[in-house]
Amino acid sequence: MSEKNLLPINQRLKIARTKMPELDPEIRGHNFEEVNQGLPPADAKTEATRCIACANPGCEVQCPVGVKIREVVDLIYAGDYLAAAAKLREDNSLPAITGRVCPQETQCEGACLLGKKGESIAIGNLERFVADFERASGQLGLPVNAPPTGKSVAIVGSGPAGLSAAGDLVQKGHRVRVFEALHKLGGVLVYGIPEFRLPKAIVNGEVDNLRKMGVEFETNVIVGKSVTIDELMQEEHYDAVFVATGAGLPKFLGVPGEHFNGVYSANEFLTRVNLMRAYQFPECDQPVFDCRNRDVIVVGGGNTAMDAVRTARRLGARTATLVYRRSEAEMPARAEEVKHAKEEGVAFRMLTNPIEFLGDEKGWLTGARCVRMELGEPDASGRRSPVVIPGSEFLLPVHLAIIGLGTTANPLIQSTTPDLKTTSRKYISTDPETTRTSKPGVFAGGDIVTGGATVILAMGAGRRAAESIHEYLTTGVWETTPPKP
Repeated sequence: MSEKNLLPINQRLKIARTKMPELDPEIRGHNFEEVNQGLPPADAKTEATRCIACANPGCEVQCPVGVKIREVVDLIYAGDYLAAAAKLREDNSLPAITGRVCPQETQCEGACLLGKKGESIAIGNLERFVADFERASGQLGLPVNAPPTGKSVAIVGSGPAGLSAAGDLVQKGHRVRVFEALHKLGGVLVYGIPEFRLPKAIVNGEVDNLRKMGVEFETNVIVGKSVTIDELMQEEHYDAVFVATGAGLPKFLGVPGEHFNGVYSANEFLTRVNLMRAYQFPECDQPVFDCRNRDVIVVGGGNTAMDAVRTARRLGARTATLVYRRSEAEMPARAEEVKHAKEEGVAFRMLTNPIEFLGDEKGWLTGARCVRMELGEPDASGRRSPVVIPGSEFLLPVHLAIIGLGTTANPLIQSTTPDLKTTSRKYISTDPETTRTSKPGVFAGGDIVTGGATVILAMGAGRRAAESIHEYLTTGVWETTPPKP
């Protein structure tokens, strides 16, 4: 029985939200150490005290993986941190990761009753606290697996959707093997998110926890090339396959000059930095264009663009500038990431868009011809559309341009699995409730279905897939609504 919070509600309302300790901007702007330093136990206790114990906690409704947040917060208040971590793991296979990169402000924290008049409970910071406490203690509270069912599931992709599904399926007693195309496990968690926001050791630790639960992993396997979906099912006898490959095909501006040396997609730039260890320069060779004492721009306004510009700053860029065609109010990046970038010396050039890249006779980028924008009527996303201001062209000196405009579906699996239906945008078509595809025994979820989204939404899709896969393996019944074109 955990200790109850007896502090009157009116006194809890007077407690200010605890601030996350951060590495000094003057220091962190030149290294890849983690920015957020984690809450000390006393601060975690104080933050848990603020919870007003809603009768119908909206935070739980808005959590894509269904974490029992009220119970977790109560256990933190009682000082039973290991029990809190174990409670988290009942629904979240990757708590140390989501505590760092999940956009809680628009999900669980966004539904917190305290946030209606003040600041919500720092649910994400508390989640990270208990996950880190558990890791430091060495006392891992892993769920108990059900007896073996004799069924096997192949999971394609070791990103958040694949890992979340793997954790749930192995608990249900199925044999689970995750296939990863790259040489490191974690998908976007390792190649797309920089060390200063999500240390590789944290991802590796969560993957190791899944190994301890019985999940098997195999790297350097490109499903669709090394082996097809049909071969996994017919020759290797997997009873079900979950496709969780993400959406890794980068988008570009489609303007003249994008072929010049020095123009990268944000995906390629971050992958080179993260997987090829450019963040450890000069200890490791730098597998990207040398940013030192150069002018770098990143085009885009999302979290990936923010990660890229902050990374360029740390690699020694003379100027690191975010170029975005809308105003700051329309940026989809997390407010915390914007704040951190400004503190680290990143410049923001809003209402600006490149229309051409320029280069020298040797093919190297020298500048970007840009136009200034103004905001017009809202578009389908609800954001005001950017409109070019006539006669506003100007030249921006640039040595390195990184395009962070999002991604689309890689077509490899779709092109090698003929009976797998896709949407008009080449994403895999599924029943949204069950994640079942047009091909019996094959499920899909995460960015390969929805397009680029958040880590926690991909994990939610992984959990839905695991439930649906388990039902299929248990009953043998394949039912699905017709996939949408």
